[in-house]
Amino acid sequence: MSRTVAIVGGGYGGVAVAKALESHADVVLIDPRDAFVNVAASLRALTRPDWAGNVFFPFDTLLTRGTVIRDRAVSVDPGGVTLASGQRVAADYLVLATGSSYAYPARPDADSIDEALDDLRQTHKELASAERVLILGAGPVGLELAGEIKEVWPDKHVTIVDPAEQLLPDFTPEMRADLHRQLDELGIQVRLGTALAAPVATEANRAETFTVTTTDGDEITADIWFRAFGLRINTGYLTDGRLTTLTSQGRVPVTETLNVRVGPDQIHDHVYAVGDLTDVAEDKMAAYALQHAEVVVQNITAQLRGEQLAATYQPMPYPMILVPLGSRHGVGQMPTPDGPAVVPAATVAEYKGADLFTSRFTQQFGPTAARS
Repeated sequence: MSRTVAIVGGGYGGVAVAKALESHADVVLIDPRDAFVNVAASLRALTRPDWAGNVFFPFDTLLTRGTVIRDRAVSVDPGGVTLASGQRVAADYLVLATGSSYAYPARPDADSIDEALDDLRQTHKELASAERVLILGAGPVGLELAGEIKEVWPDKHVTIVDPAEQLLPDFTPEMRADLHRQLDELGIQVRLGTALAAPVATEANRAETFTVTTTDGDEITADIWFRAFGLRINTGYLTDGRLTTLTSQGRVPVTETLNVRVGPDQIHDHVYAVGDLTDVAEDKMAAYALQHAEVVVQNITAQLRGEQLAATYQPMPYPMILVPLGSRHGVGQMPTPDGPAVVPAATVAEYKGADLFTSRFTQQFGPTAARS
């Protein structure tokens, strides 16, 4: 007897689950966009419009048997999903994979490929005309944006401002020292332990000269600025409480099998969550969402066969990260049995910086990406 698996969200975890399960069940993937967005490549698409075709992979090339519904979930209950259009998708298994949102241009705002490409091209023109760039936020997004800008325009003056006292404080001193060294070599100025005394008066992502004052009294003049902070979890459709109660941080509580918890001693054994929206104690990264997807696929497949759940997810004992600074530079840290290991720039480029995972998704979706 066929079973329906409804997957809410077509990000990294959602598409992985959909692709893996379509040969075992009737898969329905729900997402308001017309394409999967490889957000790892968004910042390079901003600085190099010729790269923009590597960001978007149309959903209509993902599944051969499953169904994609272009709509937005407004509520989920144990029996299915209610969509903004009023349509209801009944399901035997549910996978929540709506992830998170982030400030443009790290994550495109538009739901269609054409609109997103237009936005990136327009912002590229604004950035190209600016000599001095201010980036607010020195996390991985801000650092990667600075590196991409410097690779295309080595002579632009790039300044990053962040109130944190250290760059990437959860990682080893050796990795952070290497990061500072490479930023210095690239000519990227980093101002830590300070913030802006008042908001920037000009619009983000638009070229217009302005001067701001930091809380330590220094003035910074720039021609454009970008926001690189402010992760927002996409769980608004769950706030009605029909499925579960979100944590105080707005995340979905899950078990080690990634089933959604209803309370301390109760779970939905047919409902799962993956990726950024879960309350798993780890950084929110695409790599982890893909690992979550593997666990969920194994467990749903087992249930379809009438077997017990066997796959569990345990966060890594040490955080991992790959932060490209353009296609050739970057820093990284990977877990090993002996503890965290710093990886050189060449390894960061090999695993991420050179193609930003494009080849992985070309294999998954087929050789035809979006228009450039």
